[in-house]
Amino acid sequence: MDTFLWGVLPYLAFASLVLGLLWRHRYDRFGWTTRSSEVYESRLLNWASPAFHYGILFVLAGHLLGLFVPAGWTDALGIDEHAYHLLSLIGGTTAGALAVAGLATLLYRRRTNTPVFRGTTRNDKAMYLLLFGEICLGLYSKLTDSGWSQGYDYRSTIAPWARSLFALRPDTGLWADVPTTYRAHAVLGMMVIAAVPYTRLVHMFSAPWFYLFRPYLVYRSRPAGQRAERAPRRGWEGMDT
Repeated sequence: MDTFLWGVLPYLAFASLVLGLLWRHRYDRFGWTTRSSEVYESRLLNWASPAFHYGILFVLAGHLLGLFVPAGWTDALGIDEHAYHLLSLIGGTTAGALAVAGLATLLYRRRTNTPVFRGTTRNDKAMYLLLFGEICLGLYSKLTDSGWSQGYDYRSTIAPWARSLFALRPDTGLWADVPTTYRAHAVLGMMVIAAVPYTRLVHMFSAPWFYLFRPYLVYRSRPAGQRAERAPRRGWEGMDT
């Protein structure tokens, strides 16, 4: 079972993500959307959606930092293990709580607003359940296995395993002494990754990142005194005027 969970399932999840995205883009390009329900209700959405999205972005950033930045690199920057632990505990808990609060409010909005609820598919319900469970389980793992002085050192077990996946030599033995909550969180996380292309979560790959790199658009207005007055002309005008 450990060989399957930590040596096979990660590659199956990644294959599902890549192949699913290609399939969705090829055959369901017009369904590649969040199916926004803002037209039905916006009061709760206006703060719950940013709270969830900012929270989950910081959670993902923390996971990338913890899994793929070796402890030696942070030590070289002068961040010792205790300082890193406090950063992970406080920052991760805050980001997780923000994501949970935002998602819980979105779920409350979706259940109590009739038009929004009618637009909720079974696929959406399964996705929300999976995503909410994954975030709550991660937050629970962090709080139950960590204290102010120290916590579970996942950078000596889970992080090396994650990096070994890219070398195509997964070190499944590193999971031998990992707490059960972390194991469940990892398995549920791989299920979320595998399900992304087939749910509304696919919209994360449609973020308008090109806005960050496109040239500036400059708008200039002509002073009122410099506006040329033109006498009206009869007939149709050309499209380039």
